[in-house]
Amino acid sequence: MKRTMLHLIMVSSFLAAGCVPETENIDIVHDEGKPVMGLDYRDFDRAASELIQSMLGSGALKKQGGGRYVVATGRIVNDTMQRIDTDQLMAKIETGLLNSGQAVMTSAVGAGADKLVHESRELRDAEEFDPNTVPERRTLIAPELSISGKIFQKNVRYGRNRQQVEYYFQLKLSDVKSGLRYWQDEVIVGKRGSNRSVAW
Repeated sequence: MKRTMLHLIMVSSFLAAGCVPETENIDIVHDEGKPVMGLDYRDFDRAASELIQSMLGSGALKKQGGGRYVVATGRIVNDTMQRIDTDQLMAKIETGLLNSGQAVMTSAVGAGADKLVHESRELRDAEEFDPNTVPERRTLIAPELSISGKIFQKNVRYGRNRQQVEYYFQLKLSDVKSGLRYWQDEVIVGKRGSNRSVAW
């Protein structure tokens, strides 16, 4: 009896494995695969691209006297029903700003802070390190501008059996010293689908 049961389990496992669809690679750049009600990488790419173009086109990063602004990443609030890694969106935006040549990002403070920047300064009294290789005091550059924002979601009934889900990507660029806002914009990603589709 035990042998028969074990045999049935093994056969069922093999049959189930044979029914699993094959895994396939996708072309991230040109993929026009099936849309989903939630946010996917295409939505992040589109939102980041449009926000970068808006910010750079606004002239807010053209510094008087030339040079580049030092920019810190502030808080990005996720107010959707999805678990979103807001660092994913900001990494794309930071990359766009750096590649534009109009700004440099700081790793000393803010959401993009690198612990090693501060840990390396704790080595000043360590006997094992050459003091000439340890960062000196008062060498960190404070940010001049800060990027902050929010992603939020609205679900709207669209007919009897359909729904519309709207995702709002909002960003703003503020002067750290004066508190004045130099730029802000919003990108909306909208999707329509069945009420049975899950948007989280």
